[in-house]
Amino acid sequence: MDTLEEKRSSAAKTISFMMALTLVGKVLGLYRDRLLAVHYSTGAAASAFFTASRIPRVFFDAVFASAIAACFIPVYSEFLEKKGKEEANRFAGCFITAIALLTGAFTLLGMAFPQPFVAAFADYADPQTTALAVSLTRVMFPTVLFSGIAFSLVGVLQAQDHFTAPALMSAASNLVIILYFFTLDARLGIFGLAGAYLLGWLLQSLIQLPPLRPLGFCYCPGLELRSEGMKKVFALMGPVMVSTWVLPINQAINARFGSRLYEGAGVAALEYSSNLYLVIAGTFILSVTNVIFPRLSRLTAGGREGEFQTTIRQTLRVTLFFVLPMSAGLMAVARPLISLIYGGGEFDAFAVEITAAGLSWMSLGMVGYAVQNLLSRAYFAKQKGKVPLIAGGVSILVNIVLCRLLADKLEVAGLALSSALSSTVYALFLLLPLQRGGERILDGGALRNLGKMVLAAGGMGACVWAALSGLAPLFPAGKVGELLCLGACGLLGAAVYFLLTLILRVEEAGLCVSVVKQTLKRG
Repeated sequence: MDTLEEKRSSAAKTISFMMALTLVGKVLGLYRDRLLAVHYSTGAAASAFFTASRIPRVFFDAVFASAIAACFIPVYSEFLEKKGKEEANRFAGCFITAIALLTGAFTLLGMAFPQPFVAAFADYADPQTTALAVSLTRVMFPTVLFSGIAFSLVGVLQAQDHFTAPALMSAASNLVIILYFFTLDARLGIFGLAGAYLLGWLLQSLIQLPPLRPLGFCYCPGLELRSEGMKKVFALMGPVMVSTWVLPINQAINARFGSRLYEGAGVAALEYSSNLYLVIAGTFILSVTNVIFPRLSRLTAGGREGEFQTTIRQTLRVTLFFVLPMSAGLMAVARPLISLIYGGGEFDAFAVEITAAGLSWMSLGMVGYAVQNLLSRAYFAKQKGKVPLIAGGVSILVNIVLCRLLADKLEVAGLALSSALSSTVYALFLLLPLQRGGERILDGGALRNLGKMVLAAGGMGACVWAALSGLAPLFPAGKVGELLCLGACGLLGAAVYFLLTLILRVEEAGLCVSVVKQTLKRG
C-alpha cells in the first residue's frame, strides 16, 4: 500500500505535469489574444466577435458543462468502482448520445434565431456592431455541438486519471487560430477568424479519440434515458447546473454592462482582461481541481470519508498558499503586463488603461475563484448540489446589483470589482456549511496560517509595486525591456513572499523547503 508521502508525491507530479501542459495552451491562448488585439484592438469588430463567441460558450457552460463535469464523472466513477468497465462504458455511450442530440438541437436553434441571443448579451448603441454580432453568432454557434462531444470524451478520460489529451485541448485549437492570423486573416477578416475558432473546437474533439482505445473504451450509441446511470445524472443536473452557471452568467452580465461603455469597447476590454486573468489563475487552479475531482469521486464511491476530508483540507491550504501571492502580484503589475501582452498595433494607450483596470480589480477575486472551484467539486463528488445551487444564485444576484451600482461610477473597474466580490461571496457560501458541520475545513491552526499568508502576500504586493517604478528605468525601452522588468519584479516578489512566510512560520512554506531538500537528496 502506498504511504501518505508517496501519494502526495504522485499527486504533486500529476498536478505539475498538468500545469505544464495547461500552461502551454494558456501561453498560446495569450499569443492568440495578442494577435487579435494588434489586428482588431477594442473596436467594433472585436467587440462583435467577443459577443458572438461568448453566446455559445455561455450556453454550453451553463447547460451542458455542468452535466459533464459535475454529474457524469461522479456517476461514471461509481460505475467503474462498483459495476465494472463494461457497464460504465454502456452508461457513457448513452450519456454521449444524449449530449450530442441536445447540443445539436441547441446549435440549430442558435443558428436559426441569433438575434434574440445577441440582444440578451449586448446593448450596442451602433446598429452595425449589433448586425455584425448577429452574423458572427450564426457562424459560431456550432461550437456548442463540438464542445459537447469534446467534453464528453474528456469526462471518460479524466474519470480514469488520463489527463494528457484533455490538457492539450486548448493548445490544439489555439494553434489553428494563430495559424489563421499568419495566413488568411488579411483576406478573410473577422468572419474567417470565426471559422478558425470552429475548426479549433472540432480539433479538440478529435484529439481525445486516440487515448480512449488503450483504456478499453468503445462508443456504443444508445439512448436509455431511464437507465440507473442516466437517472442519477438527471437527479444531479438541476442543482448542479445553477451552480456552474455562475462564471459564464456573471461574465455575460458584465459584458452586457460593458457594451454600454466607451462606445462598446468595454466588452473587448473585459474579454482581454478576463482571458489573461484565467490564464494566470486557471493554469494552477484548474490543474489542481481537474486532478483532485476524479479522486474525490472515487473516495466517495468507496466510502472513505476520512481520506476525503483530509484531501480537501490539504488541497485547500496548499492552493491558498500559492493563489494569495498570485492575486497580490497581479494587482501590482496589471498595467505593464497588459502593455506587454496586448500593447502595439491598434491596441493603443487608452485600450491598455481600460483593460489594465479590469485585470487589476478582477484579481481581487482570485482567492474566491480558487475556493469555489475546489469546494464545489467536493459537493459534486458527494452528489450533493443543493448548497452550490444556493451559493450560485446568491452570487449572480450580488453581481447584478453591484454592476448596477458601480458601472456608471467606476466603469470597467467597477464591473471587474463586481465580478471579484461575487466570486468571493460564492466561495463563502460554499465554505460556511462545511465549517458549521463536522468537516471543519479551516480549523484554528489553518485560519492562523491563512492570516500569515495574507500578511505576506500584502507585503509582497507592496514591494513589487514599489519596485516597478525603480526598476523600469534600468531596462531598455520596448517589449524586451518590459519583459525583463516584469521578470525581475516577479522573481523579487516570489523571493519576498517565500521569505516572509518562512519568517512568519507558515506551515506550507516549511513543507516546500522539505520537498526541495528531499528532491535534492534523491538526485
